[in-house]
Amino acid sequence: MTEPLLSLRGVTKRYGPVHANTGVDLDVRAGEIHAILGENGAGKSTLMKLIYGVETPDEGTIAWQGELTQIGSPASARRLGIGMVFQHFSLFETLTVVENVSLLVPGTKKALTKRIVQLGQEFGLEVDPLAYVYALSVGERQRVEIIRCLMADPKLLILDEPTSVLPPQSVELLFDTLRRLSARGVAILFISHKLEEIRSICTHATILRGGTVTGNVTPQDFDAHALATMMIGRDMPHLSPAEAVQRGANQLEISGLTLGTDDPFGVSLKNIFMHVAEGEILGIAGVSGNGQSELAAAISGETALPKSMRDVIAMLGQDVGAMNPATRRKLGFAFVPEDRLGQGAVPELSLVKNSILTAHRHGMVKKGMIRHGRAAAFAKACIAQNDVRTPGPAAEAGSLSGGNLQKFIIGRELMLAPKLLFLNQPTWGVDIGAATAIRRRLIELRNAGCAILVISEELEELFELTDYMQVLSEGRLSPRFKTSETVPEDIGRAMIGAGEGAA
Repeated sequence: MTEPLLSLRGVTKRYGPVHANTGVDLDVRAGEIHAILGENGAGKSTLMKLIYGVETPDEGTIAWQGELTQIGSPASARRLGIGMVFQHFSLFETLTVVENVSLLVPGTKKALTKRIVQLGQEFGLEVDPLAYVYALSVGERQRVEIIRCLMADPKLLILDEPTSVLPPQSVELLFDTLRRLSARGVAILFISHKLEEIRSICTHATILRGGTVTGNVTPQDFDAHALATMMIGRDMPHLSPAEAVQRGANQLEISGLTLGTDDPFGVSLKNIFMHVAEGEILGIAGVSGNGQSELAAAISGETALPKSMRDVIAMLGQDVGAMNPATRRKLGFAFVPEDRLGQGAVPELSLVKNSILTAHRHGMVKKGMIRHGRAAAFAKACIAQNDVRTPGPAAEAGSLSGGNLQKFIIGRELMLAPKLLFLNQPTWGVDIGAATAIRRRLIELRNAGCAILVISEELEELFELTDYMQVLSEGRLSPRFKTSETVPEDIGRAMIGAGEGAA
């Protein structure tokens, strides 16, 4: 057996009383595609940050190519030949794609632009090199991260949830790329909650639970259910079967929404028709960057409609085009945005204060004064009901793993007992056990009569969760598909180019 490219022994990292990693041993060899498996909060991202030099171990050793080393910073890691694509992006929003790349990759703007286009075409990661990052969707930003990392020609590539917002076609192209890199001797550390992807691409897997290594396996030797059970340490939760419910009145109606964008890199919405009734889940499918952000902003109230179009969107029996997000929430509307650290929560605030952001009307404010006890009780209940792994309600939102923060945000909105619930990418970066639990709760809420709209790039999720689907392509929305009478190929064809939106 060849000598490990990277070797960790007894690596421990503590944050106050919290042990993120405890006595971790890990060997990664050249050419391996090595999965790190674990629930949200198991210590996967912390371990990757230790390898990439973002954090420093409290105990233990790291050896690189057989020699003990201290990786004191990401710059040190890159000099060794270690690259990382983070789950939460590390891009400057006010710079263009090529300017962001140039911060880490030497070369002229012309040469880097050409290389970005070439890599995008080769790996299915197309993105405009001259676009400003603030104007890109989450999926497009992730493409930039991956391209930037590949341009540094790494010996070890760390990928933290790299496929979470990529369409199936791009996932296969990415996997082809990873296999080619592996064949050239590049080692790849791969974090994903998509177990079938791990079985497909990874040659080795290390399982973390509670920050400790609990096993090393060959993924192809186990099915996804067995891997999930090893990962969470108990049998998988099951989805409640969808029940036939009496659908009621439409709680959301969009009638011919045509909305331009001032953003040169945005997508205009064209003749959108949509309705969601009580006791129904409608899913919106589509490749990232086809108008999802613009549609979400119009529905949530972040984008104000012109006076001539204020009756185009109706919610809970009222025209809401002139209403801001707070007024829409008063009607019984709740919203889980795509960007959990930018829109869903304030990273520097505690979970208690993040609860107040959207739940203040539920007994947390009296005569203009915050009732901190009520807010703390709400946050504690949200943590308990949604299995949020955190030291407590006083923890800052930014200190939680991505999946645990997502569970908290979704739990917060569900506790508001909405009549109309809108979720944008609800299970992005959430482990399989938690994703199943979230979907089960959404089905229960739908069975209780709530109208639910879900935007997701996870086709499997939409087929598992929804009653109906529509596809968004180039700002146009397809007619409805009844999920039980539809196959993925139908949705795939619509994703390539949906026709004019129609009721």
